[in-house]
Amino acid sequence: MAGIPGSTDAPVEPDRQLSVARHPVRPELVAHSPVPAGIPKFARTNPASVPASYRSLDPADLAVKDLHQFILGIVSPRPIAFASTLDAESRPNLAPYSFFNAFSSNPPIVVFSSNRKVKDNTTKDTLHNIRQTGEVVINAVSYSMMRQMALASIEYPPDVDEFAKAGLTPIPSELVKPFRVAESPAHLECRVKDIITLGDQGGAGHMIICDVLRIHVRESVLDEQDRIDPHRIDLVGRMGRAFYVRASGAAIHTLYQPMDAIGMGFDQVPPSIRHSPILTGSELAEIAALTRWPSEEEISVFADMPEIREITESEEEVLERLHERARVYIGTGQVRMAAETLFLADRIVGHQD
Repeated sequence: MAGIPGSTDAPVEPDRQLSVARHPVRPELVAHSPVPAGIPKFARTNPASVPASYRSLDPADLAVKDLHQFILGIVSPRPIAFASTLDAESRPNLAPYSFFNAFSSNPPIVVFSSNRKVKDNTTKDTLHNIRQTGEVVINAVSYSMMRQMALASIEYPPDVDEFAKAGLTPIPSELVKPFRVAESPAHLECRVKDIITLGDQGGAGHMIICDVLRIHVRESVLDEQDRIDPHRIDLVGRMGRAFYVRASGAAIHTLYQPMDAIGMGFDQVPPSIRHSPILTGSELAEIAALTRWPSEEEISVFADMPEIREITESEEEVLERLHERARVYIGTGQVRMAAETLFLADRIVGHQD
């Protein structure tokens, strides 16, 4: 029976290709605020440095269906627990739940929530089955089986087998009785540790806390270091309404931040850099994460490079061009050179003052 509720909003165009792009700031959402003293003229229009307009909402004032969509739209994307259970008569059930995550590695614990239906305040077959048997298999959902997962969310009667309806293949588990999904790239065999009821009205959740007893991972999704490759496992996540996200390809970004490398921080970044109209907050964070600033000697050596001299010896938009060059360096992973570029620009600002 259904685990992820259907949307009551307007339908979404299917199969629209996603692309990674920089989105311009919408002027109507940007409010003006005073610019701190000492900020160069070219940096005074940075929309990232001024507050935007927000709508404030009191959950108590919202209809449950609207509150549900605000929460889902903000807390997203969410992984999907494709939960396989058996009832007391050993009849299989399969349903997806996107109120799901991992909460502990030692001991290994995952948690998902089966909510009461908003329309009639009833509970779902998955919850009934778990209360009877105390076991569940959580199957990962890859892009190749996404539509079958959605088909299994239909509210079939308890005696209908969602494996058959969704065209999925049940295979035996090793330590629990519910079946695994053969088409899934990974399975977690679980024993239910606890169920915490969060309310008694439509939309209220039941937190199902699961001890992971056995992990199954398809060999083909592992890399040379025996780690899961996000491109190979090709998972999907749930967002608000009918939106999903594919967690592979251009959607994947690598971000490595050593915990023991003490970055300088935004508060130490010179104002002319911190209020750049060119760089985003995320790009500036690459600079703020450095453990030291470029020395005067390093900046001078850098300033003598032919491509940099071509910029600084010109008479037009020198600061803007240097910040644009820094953005290119950041985009190609040359953060130290980006910092030297920006500190050179800051030196020019100081000379102008």
